[in-house]
Amino acid sequence: MNLPNKLTVLRLILIPVFAVLFFVKAIPYNYVFALAVFCAAAFTDFLDGYFARKLNLVTNLGKFLDPIADKLLVSTALIFLLTVPAVMPTVIGSVCVSVIIARELMISAFRQIAAAGNVIMAADMTGKIKTVFQDFAIIVMLLCCQFISTEVYGIFFWAGMALLVAATVLSIVSAVNYIVKNRSVLKN
Repeated sequence: MNLPNKLTVLRLILIPVFAVLFFVKAIPYNYVFALAVFCAAAFTDFLDGYFARKLNLVTNLGKFLDPIADKLLVSTALIFLLTVPAVMPTVIGSVCVSVIIARELMISAFRQIAAAGNVIMAADMTGKIKTVFQDFAIIVMLLCCQFISTEVYGIFFWAGMALLVAATVLSIVSAVNYIVKNRSVLKN
């Protein structure tokens, strides 16, 4: 197993660590530790792609595991944040999380259809920007969890919600953009 694939597997291993830290309130500053693990896991996404391209270590295993690890990490974090209504209000949070996860499932299915026809669809800039907004929304919301009963709560709350809504809009735009750019896949 090469370095990029090891980094992807590390991201998968960090998801249950994130889960424990998120929910075990007996750990002081548990959300800050969960945030650190989330950031480390998200950084492995950057690193595995960088090393795979830089060192020409792109493998079929990496092509398969990397997007799964990304979607599991983000989906897990967003779903967990829904359990903290003071950070992610139920209605708007549920709608945003549902749209984001639906987009990920739809694009994954679209990629599978393309792969069956030996078409490789690269990620585009809109999708990368969407990922950045998702990650920052999660980071800010995790900070908001930690600081619910402090004076800075409101700042984190509104920043987190703005980033989440932006990530949701970008999810829709990137999905439409992705399908329009690769509509020939649907002709078969």
